[in-house]
Amino acid sequence: MTNPSVDDILAGLRRGDRAVLARAITLVESTRPEHRRLAEAIVEQCLPAPSSTFRLGISGVPGVGKSTFIDELGVRLIGMDRRVAVLAIDPSSDISGGSILGDKTRMPRLAGESNAFIRPSPSAGRLGAVAHRTREAIFLCEAAGFDFIIVETVGAGQSETAVHSMVDCFLLLALAGAGDELQGIKRGIMEMADVVVITKADGHNEAAAEEARGQLVHALRILPVSKSAWKPRVLTTSALTGKGFDKVIETIEAYERHVHARGYFEERRRDQQRFWLRETIERYLFEWIYGTSPASGELRELESKVVTGATSVPEAAADFLSKYLPGSIQSEDLERPD
Repeated sequence: MTNPSVDDILAGLRRGDRAVLARAITLVESTRPEHRRLAEAIVEQCLPAPSSTFRLGISGVPGVGKSTFIDELGVRLIGMDRRVAVLAIDPSSDISGGSILGDKTRMPRLAGESNAFIRPSPSAGRLGAVAHRTREAIFLCEAAGFDFIIVETVGAGQSETAVHSMVDCFLLLALAGAGDELQGIKRGIMEMADVVVITKADGHNEAAAEEARGQLVHALRILPVSKSAWKPRVLTTSALTGKGFDKVIETIEAYERHVHARGYFEERRRDQQRFWLRETIERYLFEWIYGTSPASGELRELESKVVTGATSVPEAAADFLSKYLPGSIQSEDLERPD
């Protein structure tokens, strides 16, 4: 298909055609206006998403073994008749804007499965290294019949918050050690985690992994109870031996049963829709203000005044917003955004 129509792409998605799915995601990620219009029409036709799908977010510091973990987990899920899609958010190249890491080489077993789809997506410089259109890519994967969607983050700061807003369950990978690694896990990320898995629990590291598990169990006890009333579980795994992965899948399934029984699954999906709406409005407003709006020229002039010290940032922002938004905004209102 040289220039596929919306109907062509939708038909390919319904067939589960992975090549068509890849092309649809490329359209979603494109910044060209004609591609964006086509992508929006396609995503619109893929909604609402089926409630039978499950979205799992996976994060962890670099070196924790995310790709190896996903490779093993994905193959096991496929063995249980699940169709698995992996959306891996890669850091972008500063030069080309393209994806740096090669996910299909990092997940060799999963890449060879006909019921798997692996898509590396560049973060495109977005805050927290989250790809610009990951949420829409999830909908496309679900429309193509993939019922277990894994979103992998680069584990770089605020990307976890954004991914948490897209998924049904958030799994945090951690490394065992003398305790420094555990101290390095931010409380906010710990509060988001539904399951914590300590990786590389094999050989001489097995005892350290068990000790780290105990530390994390204790740390999680002092966190407030989540809205789902689910108590986060801490597990250990070894991708080298396969140990612990059956328990990981059992825990994910237990979580899924728990949130469905309490009605939290549907509540979380509604929260995801609200977040998506706000995120979309913010993105379009940002692009409009800095791109095609009549105010863009004036904004650049204000930036020059701020850079030269002719005015302060709060004063410039207040002047700009008071002119283009209804109501009176004073500079002191912007000095403490928190």
